[in-house]
Amino acid sequence: MGFIFEIFSFVLGAVVGSFLNVIIHRLPEEKSIVFPASHCPKCQHAIRFYDNIPLISYLFLKGRCRDCGGSISGRYPLVEGLTAILSLLIYWKFGPSLQYLCVFLFTCSLVVITFIDLDHQIIPDVISLPGIPVFFLAAIFVMNLRFLDAFLGFLIGGGVLYSVAFVYELITKREGMGGGDIKLLAMIGAFLGWQSLLFVLLISSFAGAAVGSVIMITRGRDMKYAVPFGPFLSLGAIAYLFFGGYLSGLFFP
Repeated sequence: MGFIFEIFSFVLGAVVGSFLNVIIHRLPEEKSIVFPASHCPKCQHAIRFYDNIPLISYLFLKGRCRDCGGSISGRYPLVEGLTAILSLLIYWKFGPSLQYLCVFLFTCSLVVITFIDLDHQIIPDVISLPGIPVFFLAAIFVMNLRFLDAFLGFLIGGGVLYSVAFVYELITKREGMGGGDIKLLAMIGAFLGWQSLLFVLLISSFAGAAVGSVIMITRGRDMKYAVPFGPFLSLGAIAYLFFGGYLSGLFFP
């Protein structure tokens, strides 16, 4: 029975990942995520249902549109596969429960934020702002996080990056941290609690510095413009979900 649930969680993740691709593509352009139906961005032909099967259709079509032969971005199977794997990992950790659904919704939000930030250097308020109260309540009533821990996570999460951004701009006279990152960390803190923030910031800072340094060296770009920070905050949050609790338990029993 457990194997069936594992397959179901993987398939569910892939299907949801397909829908996340629609959100990632249309949300920054302020287009409806429901209408029109999925279509090829090159020839505008509607995609047949059998050409829209997550992961499988991309392989059968060899990454090409059936009608015009235009290439299909590898981003589509990447998001589908990533969401499917995350769904399975969350199932292994939480089992078939309401906690699984809450954590899956949280990670889906992070996936959307990550790829939109990579493409457009923005974190949509339509995700992060509603996400703060929604995941704050989910943390308390579903994840059994104490009210004070979630509330302090929200306050400290937003406050830390706001303070860093304020001091950086005061010293350098230029903007260093976008408001989207501040709201994102507030959302993360509200769901994971204040104990998660040090872990999330350390992971995101190290990963961001490593990737940013490579891009800066190879492409000759200023470090400030090398990479957005949102994807690394998301990485830190997901890492905490699976590994951070063990480490935090050593310091915050």
